[in-house]
Amino acid sequence: MGMRKAKGLPAGLEGLRRRFERSRRMRKARARIPDPLWAAAVKMAGIHGMNRTAKTLRLDYYALKRRVGLAKPVDSDEPKAGGFAPFVELTPLARCGACECTVELEQAGEAKMRMHLTSVEMPDLAALSRSFWDRQS
Repeated sequence: MGMRKAKGLPAGLEGLRRRFERSRRMRKARARIPDPLWAAAVKMAGIHGMNRTAKTLRLDYYALKRRVGLAKPVDSDEPKAGGFAPFVELTPLARCGACECTVELEQAGEAKMRMHLTSVEMPDLAALSRSFWDRQS
């Protein structure tokens, strides 16, 4: 099997893809994937999503999904796969004459948006945020 060309892959995922290819060349056919490689694949699935990780690393999607489910959840305030925080509460703003705020949105390693708002209504803020999260990469 020859090595595939991978264009546009994030550096971490590309490096892990190379490690998997090297491991496949070195071990006997049908041998098990070493646990450290599985652990790295589970970590990448948490960052880049299971489907993309499974395709890039040429893994069985359901085997990866099972291992992700077995992995201990990491307690962290960082966004999960896809760059979304699990829950963000937007409380209604009290009406005021000259309310100002700065809102910063960021997708892990991809895009950032900073908005300085004056006298904005809550539906407008929600729509702006939604348009940022829903954009096509």
